[in-house]
Amino acid sequence: MSLQSGQGWWRGGPTGKRAAAVLAALLLVAGCSNGNGNGSGGSSDTPGVTDSEILVGTHQPLTGPAAAGYSSIAPATKAYFDYVNANGGVHGRKINYKIMDDGYNPANTQTVVRQLVLQDKVFAILNGLGTPTHTGVLDFLKTNRVPDLFVASGSRSWNQPDKYPGTFGFNPDYTVEGKILATYVKETYPGKKVCFLGQDDDFGRDSLAGIEKILGAVTAKQNYVTSNPNVGPQMGALKAAACDVVMLATIPGFTALAVGTAAKIGFKPNFVVSNVGSDPTTVSKTLGAAAPLLEGLVAANYLPLATDDANPWIQLYKKVNSQYNGNAEFDNNVVYGMSVGYLFVQALQAAGKDLTRDKLTEAVQKGGFTGPGLVPVRYSAQDHSGYAGEQLTKLTGGKAVYFGTPYTTDDKDGAVTAYSGAAAAPPQNGIPAAQ
Repeated sequence: MSLQSGQGWWRGGPTGKRAAAVLAALLLVAGCSNGNGNGSGGSSDTPGVTDSEILVGTHQPLTGPAAAGYSSIAPATKAYFDYVNANGGVHGRKINYKIMDDGYNPANTQTVVRQLVLQDKVFAILNGLGTPTHTGVLDFLKTNRVPDLFVASGSRSWNQPDKYPGTFGFNPDYTVEGKILATYVKETYPGKKVCFLGQDDDFGRDSLAGIEKILGAVTAKQNYVTSNPNVGPQMGALKAAACDVVMLATIPGFTALAVGTAAKIGFKPNFVVSNVGSDPTTVSKTLGAAAPLLEGLVAANYLPLATDDANPWIQLYKKVNSQYNGNAEFDNNVVYGMSVGYLFVQALQAAGKDLTRDKLTEAVQKGGFTGPGLVPVRYSAQDHSGYAGEQLTKLTGGKAVYFGTPYTTDDKDGAVTAYSGAAAAPPQNGIPAAQ
């Protein structure tokens, strides 16, 4: 019925009442597909999705105490998206990645994420960085039914599928990592005094929980806050405790501060460091002339190392970096950012052409993704935690080098076990195929 031929149904007669009821029903159905992916509506009803584009947002520390190294992650992710876009996009759509600076300040994070969701109307938040920062936006993203994918942190908070069904981690969780690092320490330094310095938030607490599951109570433990770049008192306390090994749950700037401060006070423990704060390029640059202090430092990783030119993933990422990232300094942060981009494209391919928020989260939860990781990601309806483990590295001649075998474990009391699965190779064109 056209408006012209149906003018009578606005006058309130019986025909008009029936037509009004039909109209109300139609509006109700339309309302069920209001862009949050709740109904069966197609991508035209979904925020951030048009026939030609997918708008995605993130919060990143482009400035502030975590900017060293981390500020290069999102540009690397964007570079990978630009590479995909230049090769036809995903189901004919190009990915538009909006990166906003929160300075690693939780108050700023809430402001920029609200802007991304309420003003920019992004389809999803991708790889929001930081434990203290992202924790503050979980409920907001849940309330607005925004997919919250591949958080750049190993906090166990992201793995709560019943409470936060749209949130998924990326990094191995910090308790898993703590167990793996502590197993190495237990085997390598039996009977030695092991101590701990960690960030005063879930990063530090979850790491320590994993360490103490393997070692029991450590000899001494200290923490720091990112707003105070003086770790002299903490390192002095660890020296006074005669620590032989110091395990660090630190971001890169504070890894450098801990190692440099220890050297200044004549404290020479063996350092074992979380992957979060161990990128050699970033930490060496912060230490400057004191970079040789890092020699022998043990850490862990779960992605190909930036210096492994024979690895096909590194060859792909270097090509993308040269063509779409201004040939930026190529380090493990760039590898991380592009690996996030690859996984997100896999998820979009799996979600299909008729893209909704629900279909995206369902695709991730279904799992089955393969990629550059040395261990698998383990997404399922019951597990939103991301990568399942890590392999140990040692800084030798200024470069991180893998040794031993990858390990997997859980964040509870499960054993730390060797993983023997073969690493996947990238597709010939470097872009995940549609599923």
